[in-house]
Amino acid sequence: VFGTMFLNTLTPKFYVALTGTSSLISGLILIFEWWYFRKYGTSFIEQVSVSHLRPLLGGVDNSSPINSNSSNGDADSNRQNVSECKVWRNPLNLFRGAEYNRYTWVTGREPLTYYDMNLSAQDHQTFFTCDSDHLRPADASKEHGCPHTFVYTLYVFFLSCVVFPKNYFHSFPTGLSCPVSCATASILLAEEEATTIVEAEKLFKQALKTGEGCYRRSQQLQHHGAQYEAQHRRDTNVLVYIKRRLAMCSRKLGRTREAVKMLRDLMKEFPLLSMFNIHENLLESLLELQNYADVQAVLAKYDDISLPKSATICYTAALLKARAVSDKFSPEAASRRGLSTAEMNAVEAIHRAVEFNPHVPKYLLEMKSLILPPEHILKRGDSEAIAYAFFHLQHWKRVEGALNLLHCTWEGTFRMIPYPLEKGHLFYPYPICTETADRELLPMFHEVSVYPKKELPFFILFTAGLCSFTAMLALLTHQFPELMGVFAKAFLSTLFAPLNFIMEKVESILPSSLWHQLTRI
Repeated sequence: VFGTMFLNTLTPKFYVALTGTSSLISGLILIFEWWYFRKYGTSFIEQVSVSHLRPLLGGVDNSSPINSNSSNGDADSNRQNVSECKVWRNPLNLFRGAEYNRYTWVTGREPLTYYDMNLSAQDHQTFFTCDSDHLRPADASKEHGCPHTFVYTLYVFFLSCVVFPKNYFHSFPTGLSCPVSCATASILLAEEEATTIVEAEKLFKQALKTGEGCYRRSQQLQHHGAQYEAQHRRDTNVLVYIKRRLAMCSRKLGRTREAVKMLRDLMKEFPLLSMFNIHENLLESLLELQNYADVQAVLAKYDDISLPKSATICYTAALLKARAVSDKFSPEAASRRGLSTAEMNAVEAIHRAVEFNPHVPKYLLEMKSLILPPEHILKRGDSEAIAYAFFHLQHWKRVEGALNLLHCTWEGTFRMIPYPLEKGHLFYPYPICTETADRELLPMFHEVSVYPKKELPFFILFTAGLCSFTAMLALLTHQFPELMGVFAKAFLSTLFAPLNFIMEKVESILPSSLWHQLTRI
């Protein structure tokens, strides 16, 4: 009786206010959930439930190891994720002064992020300095025009430009002249201050003369102690860096054969220095010469299961196999007669490359716009895809039908990879850390490619449905208040019917005097 009286007192305005308030609250929850998911990649409600409510309810933490075998497997998986999420120096990185800064002058956009430039500054400190530098006598520095003071001043200036990019164009230290006896000073000026490749090459040649002399002297003294060994290691890094950049200058100035010769000589002279990935520079130069036999020979040496892979190796191998069949490939003919052995090999090579880095095809097929590649890349990430496509798109266009074969076959890769990527097909499972690292490496104006696409959490879908449903109810109640009031009363009556039935049974069982006393209490 009380429930019926309460329902009869409710007016249509109450239902409009109720549904409108419910729609507003669910809409606010939906907006917050969507923002939180876009920023952190997870649902806030789900995260709170897992982090705080599950322990209170006695749930088991999935992260706790059940036995030693599973803990060992998790450790191996963690080590693999750490290695695959490591940031690498881009072997084909552009020149800061002659290329990146020219882009900034023209467009007003910064192509490099603070994180990327900071990594480059750390690389320069690692390659161009050693622990024994401070032991050199000060009077020797004065006799040679204070070259180390000059390098230090340059380091301070260029590091300040990382923090305050506008300083680069206005506050270069005045009164400084590059000392002839300092190779590292010439390197920094070639990288940062030269506005053309010709100027950079001139400074690198100047650095080469000094660098070779330092290398020969430290080579003779490297076995005299740890201090001399560190100096020799530093001088070796400086010499390799100079020669590789000189080869890149020749490549950019159109002297590709000269660049190939310099890179081959460098790889023969220093076969153990793999940190610069000089073979990727060589592959790109050989592709420019269309010397595919030599490209295959380089791939046979470096496309080994024991060596770390890269997009350059995987996609160049796919390009060579596609080159053998792409000019005559037709999807209609292939669907009628099936794939030949050569076509199957090409398709498998493309699938292998796409599994290693699934971001590359959209750049090669020009489904997504390219930007200048960063100075550091994340293997299997969007940054590596940009760096590869920026330099190799022209080589794919040069091979007739190669892009058509890629367009017809690349999406078939995802049908072969287990979902949701618990294990890979030909490589390790795709790392989950690529999006975060790529967002730090790539500029803000670039839309980072994400793989695999994240599915919307349940609570976002739930709040979206709840918001839509309550908003529809609010609109209908506002438009048809009497009719919706009848429906609401019927719904509430049906909802409270079991409770009314229980109350009637209780009244019939208990004595009326006792029930009267309970209601008074």
